[in-house]
Amino acid sequence: MSTMRAIQVSQFGGPEQLKLETVSVPVPKEGEVLIRVMAVGVNPFETHVRAGEFGPRNMPFTPGSDAAGFVEKVGTGVTEFKAGDRVYTTGTLSGSYAEFAIAIPQYMSHLSDRLSYAQGASIGIPYHTAYKALHLRAQAKPGETVLIHGGSGAVGIASIQAAKAFGLRVIATAGTKGGQDLVRQHGADAVFCHRGKGYMDKIKEYTENKGVDIILEMLADVNLHNDLDLLAVRARVVIIGCRGNIEINPRLTMLKETSIIGMGLMTGSDVSMLRVRKRGGREGE
Repeated sequence: MSTMRAIQVSQFGGPEQLKLETVSVPVPKEGEVLIRVMAVGVNPFETHVRAGEFGPRNMPFTPGSDAAGFVEKVGTGVTEFKAGDRVYTTGTLSGSYAEFAIAIPQYMSHLSDRLSYAQGASIGIPYHTAYKALHLRAQAKPGETVLIHGGSGAVGIASIQAAKAFGLRVIATAGTKGGQDLVRQHGADAVFCHRGKGYMDKIKEYTENKGVDIILEMLADVNLHNDLDLLAVRARVVIIGCRGNIEINPRLTMLKETSIIGMGLMTGSDVSMLRVRKRGGREGE
């Protein structure tokens, strides 16, 4: 097969800029792997890329990072994978919204037969974000209490699972009954509707006014001021998502010596993937 279907973006903007096109199947170079994509992870991060918030791009480009499928072909020098291997990747050189995608071994893993391709495609950004937020930024300790705002989203579910596995007590919020049921199924110890009146007061009552040790905040421009009132002594808020400005009183951090910590997945050592994408020099990158 010399051609494939792929989503292409020719100019920055909204979802209307996503166009299904027929393009050439990329050929893996030395050290690269061609994956036949069976499932794609769609993340909020990609909407910001599409909108142009992460700087200029060569047009057109195929968006997407997370994908799962099987190895179609490997370039010279690749020994970790072979044709036919079931794999997932947390980053591609050519974009994952396509029937085929190029990736490099250091951002790929073998996919267990116990997992579907859809499950494999959901691992990348959500679970790496959850791990980094809890362990690298918040420095979570077993026995602490974590509040996960927006717990029914992809990062929220990953965070609940990771927190429970590490021995944390988990409080989660969700905006619908379906979302609340979902976070309970994944192990949340207590669930509150963040659209309900006075839900922050209910969280205080649940913690017996002792506060929470960690908050994973998906919408800081709405919740941050109230978050500071929920914190225990030397507690931490990790900012994962924010859509605008908010005014807070820094005095709220002083008496309990609490911390507001920013987090970007593609920051520090995580930017290595972006450097690889730039070096790849592929059309659309």
